[in-house]
Amino acid sequence: MNLLFISLGCDKNLVDSEYMIGMLQAAGYTITDDEYEADVIIVNSCCFIGDAKEESIQTILSMAQLKQTGKLKSLIVTGCLAQRYQDEVLAEIPEVDAVIGTNAYDNIVEAVTQTLEGNVYKNYRALEGFPNLKDGKRLVTTGGHYAYLKIAEGCNKHCSYCIIPSIRGAYRSIPMEQLLTQARELAAQGVRELILVAQETTLYGIDLYGEKSLYRLLDELNKIEELYWIRIMYCYPEEIDETLVSAIKRNEKVVHYLDMPIQHVNDDVLKRMGRRTTGAELADKIEYLRQEIPDICLRTTLICGFPGETEQAHEELLEFLNWAEFDRLGAFAYSPEEDTPAAEFANQIDEETKLTWRDEVMELQQEISYDLNESMKGRELWAFVEGKVANENAYIARTYKDAPGVDGYIFIHTDETLVSGDFVKIRVTGAYEYDLIGEIV
Repeated sequence: MNLLFISLGCDKNLVDSEYMIGMLQAAGYTITDDEYEADVIIVNSCCFIGDAKEESIQTILSMAQLKQTGKLKSLIVTGCLAQRYQDEVLAEIPEVDAVIGTNAYDNIVEAVTQTLEGNVYKNYRALEGFPNLKDGKRLVTTGGHYAYLKIAEGCNKHCSYCIIPSIRGAYRSIPMEQLLTQARELAAQGVRELILVAQETTLYGIDLYGEKSLYRLLDELNKIEELYWIRIMYCYPEEIDETLVSAIKRNEKVVHYLDMPIQHVNDDVLKRMGRRTTGAELADKIEYLRQEIPDICLRTTLICGFPGETEQAHEELLEFLNWAEFDRLGAFAYSPEEDTPAAEFANQIDEETKLTWRDEVMELQQEISYDLNESMKGRELWAFVEGKVANENAYIARTYKDAPGVDGYIFIHTDETLVSGDFVKIRVTGAYEYDLIGEIV
């Protein structure tokens, strides 16, 4: 029985997908990448912003057509869209045979079995605790040398634009012993870079251990011999403290990279967003991090065109970015999500202005990134090889400054034969706006 799995959205969703694929493979299903050969198709959906919701819906509709044109017997929707619009999905897309909520994906094998027997399957669990993964066999789909470690689920921040607490629940840390077991298993399978993810990593352990305990987790992960790199994503700026910074500095496997989404810098905008920082506090945090870890790579994300944002606030953001010179940056036009407070705010910004402001941010960042990359010439860095450039004696690699899927690459020109996962030392010889050129030392 052939099964096609489509994982949409974030890397946290991907971890759920990898567990589901592993369970299904252990149950005897053959994984295929050919939709026309699939007896079962599972779409692990996303609905964080409008574009993600649209992509999920279009993917489901496209797969639904295979009920008439392919071998497809069962179409299953899991993940955030399934959690948020469970009844609508079943009612409006009759080809869908099952919907499974975000906290019930451990029932995926049962769902496939039931739908192949002709039953409609629907399974939701309260947004507390975790799916039962004790016997789950995770299948890493990222190529083998890096993998994501999801350290918590849910969120308590309740930013005014965000639907995540409604579809993922309150913040819940995964017990440290479970994470260390997962990490050791991944390392034994050949994973050399572990990327820590959650809706917010910086609060890890507050609910279990009475204090923020990411520093303790880093200390323990650093002891796993096979690991080369440990990378931290999704750090709320107000939660980055001296204890965490000290742990980054003392653990040599923790790369000097922090993903710190700030969303904006104007105090009025930040307040309406429900964020817990001011522009001045953000500036202080950036200065502190660069003082403590001079070679730190800082990544951030921004929302452009939030309700009530003015031209002056946008200009303030551009000035801040010019000063801060983030190494990595992504910007998004604000997307009003139903059932969030911000969707009901007055002074919504028109789409054209949102996109113009986003483009201005990214044009500025392109200049900043190019200058920063130019300054990297001559530096020697370790990098993971990700693949070969077709028809060229060149390879694609990532340095510590580059998280997979969101950051740039360094292109290595060499006559040597390299394979994905090789760890090589590179001298930077050239620069593009977002990528580097290098040679093997």
